[in-house]
Amino acid sequence: MHPDPAAPLLELEAVARHYPLRAGAFQPATVWVKALDGVSLRLEAGETLGVVGESGCGKSTLARCVVGLERPTSGTVRLHGRDLKDWDRLDLSRRVQMIFQDPFSSLNPRWTIGATVAEPLAIHRAGSRAERRERTEELLRLVGLSAEHLGRYPHEFSGGQRQRVAIARALALNPELLVCDEPVSALDVSIRAQVLNLLADLQQQLNLTYLFISHDLSVVGHLCDRVAVMYLGRVVELAPRQTLFASPAHPYTQALLSAVPVPDPSALRQRIVLTGDMPSPTAPPPGCPFHPRCPKAMDICRTTPPQWSTPSPGQSTTCHLY
Repeated sequence: MHPDPAAPLLELEAVARHYPLRAGAFQPATVWVKALDGVSLRLEAGETLGVVGESGCGKSTLARCVVGLERPTSGTVRLHGRDLKDWDRLDLSRRVQMIFQDPFSSLNPRWTIGATVAEPLAIHRAGSRAERRERTEELLRLVGLSAEHLGRYPHEFSGGQRQRVAIARALALNPELLVCDEPVSALDVSIRAQVLNLLADLQQQLNLTYLFISHDLSVVGHLCDRVAVMYLGRVVELAPRQTLFASPAHPYTQALLSAVPVPDPSALRQRIVLTGDMPSPTAPPPGCPFHPRCPKAMDICRTTPPQWSTPSPGQSTTCHLY
């Protein structure tokens, strides 16, 4: 079975991931944590899709499902039109790689940087030892490091340098899709722009596709073509970046954007403050999941789940206001 060249690079159809909560090791599950609850997305080759939302909304679980670390409870994840579970694991790892949030914990402290970056090449038996070393040096230069760093260990690098090493390792097999799970949130503000610019340059050079997960809308606005806003395991708005930032449709998106810092101290912006905490994913509220915190909630929001609507071309949202 071969990939379908006419299909999108990545497609998620009604993907759900539920985790059981048990009173004991041998007790049946009576409560389920609904980390993902019916997510549908499409990602075309060469595109950067941003996924944003509060902590606990399901962003990282979505990333793990896309790279095959988690299998959906229901729904389908397709790569080139082919179900992810039908891919050979080694073939899938050549096409999809992940950059994790914390570069220190994602690198083995006992391994040199050279061994870390060369590991994917060794697993896939790519070339001779000399060719793998040459490829490792090339990858380090590509991310702004040099061959003299090969024998050093992760603790000898700054946070930004460690993330560059993680990026080099992810690029070792020439993947098509990079899943970036908050790749700059653990870095100093002064280093974030350098890593983001590096990712943008690499996308142009290597024709990469990014699924970029973040809770920082200013970062997403710098890098992404389209943005999906998640709340309680569901996508509540999907729109091109310019449309989302200029005219957000969903009240939750409006609240998130109102909290983004503005560099101009004279600029006036009305802050939308949400009351209460996000409901538990073990017991989502009926109707619209956002209605307990929504300043615009109506009676219908408390009983009837909203359907997808299109406030403007390319923009979709699940809100009874539309």
